[in-house]
Amino acid sequence: MTNNAIGGRGFHHVAIDTRDYDASVAFYRDGLGFPEVRTFRFGAAGQRAAMLDTGNGGLMEIFERPESSGGTGVIIHFAIHVDDVSTAHATALAAGATEKVAPKEIEINSDPPFPVTISFVTGPDGEEIEFFQER
Repeated sequence: MTNNAIGGRGFHHVAIDTRDYDASVAFYRDGLGFPEVRTFRFGAAGQRAAMLDTGNGGLMEIFERPESSGGTGVIIHFAIHVDDVSTAHATALAAGATEKVAPKEIEINSDPPFPVTISFVTGPDGEEIEFFQER
């Protein structure tokens, strides 16, 4: 079912940062049985990240963070899968969200490359929401 206000199709992924990337990936992949969908590098330091399938189309995104950032295992953001990022972003701003990252097209550097359109807003309690559209 689609959410008509923003063209949302449910959660795409929930992202966490980690103190021990390898242990976290192993826990979710091997311990809980979430298969890896893709792995990639991000940021200037080329840190690792992985998307794991939680079932029924939902993903968990795990980010490697340097010790200095104090990886906490808490949710970094949640992503809503939408039909059109620009429409969802504008709707959220009109509803009172604050813009964090305007809609933009990126390519996640994985094998194979994964082109997406994303944006980020901050909700009323400071929660970070990503709008995510696969291209």
